[in-house]
Amino acid sequence: MAKVIVIGGGPAGMMAAIAASDKHDVLLLEKNEKLGKKLFITGKGRCNITNAKDISEFFNYIPGNPYFLYSPLYSFTNEDTMNFFKSLGVKLKVERGDRVFPASDKSSDIINAFTDELLRKGVNIRLNSSVKEVISENNKVKAVILQDNTVIDGDYFIICTGGVSYPRTGSTGEGMSFAKKLGHKIIRVRPSLVPVIIEEEWIKDLQGLSLKNVELRIVENNKTLYKDFGEMIFTHFGISGPIVLSSSSVIKDKTKLKAVINLKPALTAEELDKRIQSDFAKYSNKDFKNSLDDLLPQKLIKTIIALSGIDENKKVNLITREERKKLVSLLNSFTLNIKGLRPVEEAIVTAGGVDTKEIDPSTMRSKIINNLAFAGEVIDIDAFTGGYNIQIALSTGYLAGVKAGEDN
Repeated sequence: MAKVIVIGGGPAGMMAAIAASDKHDVLLLEKNEKLGKKLFITGKGRCNITNAKDISEFFNYIPGNPYFLYSPLYSFTNEDTMNFFKSLGVKLKVERGDRVFPASDKSSDIINAFTDELLRKGVNIRLNSSVKEVISENNKVKAVILQDNTVIDGDYFIICTGGVSYPRTGSTGEGMSFAKKLGHKIIRVRPSLVPVIIEEEWIKDLQGLSLKNVELRIVENNKTLYKDFGEMIFTHFGISGPIVLSSSSVIKDKTKLKAVINLKPALTAEELDKRIQSDFAKYSNKDFKNSLDDLLPQKLIKTIIALSGIDENKKVNLITREERKKLVSLLNSFTLNIKGLRPVEEAIVTAGGVDTKEIDPSTMRSKIINNLAFAGEVIDIDAFTGGYNIQIALSTGYLAGVKAGEDN
């Protein structure tokens, strides 16, 4: 039996170790005091493990090198993921957007299931074991050296160390450093699934306001680059929430973009106008500032009034048709100027990493180093929110593990 060394105990590393253990002796090295530390906090601690959409639809939600992932995603599909956890006794549920969670809403159930399976498969797990160097010779990795200078040799190595987002969980980019020293090209690391910074100073007045069932568009020169429907939240610097995080994948380094929010996407402009007319009739003798309580969250009213250009003390029955139409347009296209993205350390996932052109997608093996493979976020791949990124980690980890040691 070959000795397979898996570096990194996140979802990709744990799945790689499990998949490789059927044919090989496997050692899983994790720098933290426990496995799955980043997995523990995903989905606000609930762990959105995959998405229930047909696997063929996944590629529409992967802006970062989707074609590279055909073989991994079809080798270990979302159905395989769900069946895997069900077989380990984890009950699952499907929520809005086809997101799949443990029925308990506890990420610890996923991590515990992983850990139990690793132990059942005989995988040797070493925690608090940070790799500081990878030793290679003649296009092959010979050994790894830990921070305490322990040298561990092996026959096959799989790097699953993640990206650089959430560094407190151990994702500090060392896997990319190892790959670069071994001769791999690293695509510049940048944030993906990260909150968006807005230019308008008044955005601070909306801090903490959460909006559900709104439509967000990212627009460049009147061209829509991204559109989604769902939940978002205003922060002291801008906007965040599921639909905003996914939009960051198209924003990246672009400038002069606008975030356009339809606050009432269920209504056409005509229907919204009729709704406002109904409210105005109800509050006809009140001031404008006291007429929007039925239509908008209280925290948003002051900002909408200011942007509408209508005097807040104007009696509702004196508001003109033109002013009302302008209000409709404002609610349909609440527009913000995008300043940029929050730092990569705040991102849920990392865009950039080991160049996919130097990895065989059918095996996850390096095209440069004969006995080395990569899996998960260390590779230049990223997707929207909704369980897609964890599925990618599991699929690439599975394929790297199953193919470990072949033709070596």
